Amino acid sequence: MTGPEPATDPAADAPSAADLERAILGEAPGLSGTDVSAAAGVSIDDARRLWRALGFPDAANQNAFTSADREALILVAAAVRETGVDFETMLRLTRAVGLTVARLADWEVATLSSAVEEFTERDGASVDLMRASVHLVEELAPRCDRLRVYAWRRPLAASVARIEAFASDEDEPATEATVGFADLVAFTALSNELGENELGDLVEIFESRCADVIADHNGRVVKTLGDSVLFLEIDPVEAIDIALDIIAVVGRDERLPDVRIGIATGPVVLRMGDVYGPPVNLAARFTAVARRNRVIIDERTAELLPPADFETRKLPARPLRGFGDVEPVTVRRTRPRH
Repeated sequence: MTGPEPATDPAADAPSAADLERAILGEAPGLSGTDVSAAAGVSIDDARRLWRALGFPDAANQNAFTSADREALILVAAAVRETGVDFETMLRLTRAVGLTVARLADWEVATLSSAVEEFTERDGASVDLMRASVHLVEELAPRCDRLRVYAWRRPLAASVARIEAFASDEDEPATEATVGFADLVAFTALSNELGENELGDLVEIFESRCADVIADHNGRVVKTLGDSVLFLEIDPVEAIDIALDIIAVVGRDERLPDVRIGIATGPVVLRMGDVYGPPVNLAARFTAVARRNRVIIDERTAELLPPADFETRKLPARPLRGFGDVEPVTVRRTRPRH
């Protein structure tokens, strides 16, 4: 006569954090920094610099790397040897990738967290959270990999098309462009009243609405700062239309606070995906003096607008930090766009 079968512990077979890491990376880390740098034929110091450029702490003496890390470093070393791109340039490109994908990773995890929670409760079934996470990663990772490459190539093509307009080499003068800052009114006070999920939803709605408008006018979102969006345009007329459309879709959305927009035109320099120059600072300062759901521009932008399409009016001079006394200009479109 046989006794009862021993009870099984469901937790014993449950995936661990290591299993989730393995699902994401494709394998468990098992190589040291020395192994990886030796395979690529680069010094351990250069390998460390590239690793830090991606935003990671020094792990050269730990078995923290995979064969994918090794292949990536081999690719970098081959690019330096075979294309004529020097190591410092490759380091800057690596840092650009690291800064971008770090934010992308945080964004994706935050977005997928709710999907994982829904997955664990689907049809009333009780599913282990870690198991659901591993399953979702295994299902989505190959598709997302292809999507990321596609999503990178499209803006790359657009950037190349704009290269003449936005060329800003260290040996060349800065390019004149129009910069806009869209800023939510009383965001700090509002953020103290909302819960985390409500605040996150508000920021996501604001950023997505602005991004859609800017893309429609062939502008470029430089960066988002939670309660503000910085954008860049070659054509000042398009920049004004972006601002007016943002006010139309954001300022009149009952879920969002009012918005104020500052616009300035002048010499700017592009570096590491960001934009620098007096117009950036001036546009940001204008958001502090603009009325709710209104656009404030500088004199240079006003000069470039066709009088038949826009009406501009100077406001009394007021002190702006870093610029002294400045006369902001209000603007409104008097003739519908074609």
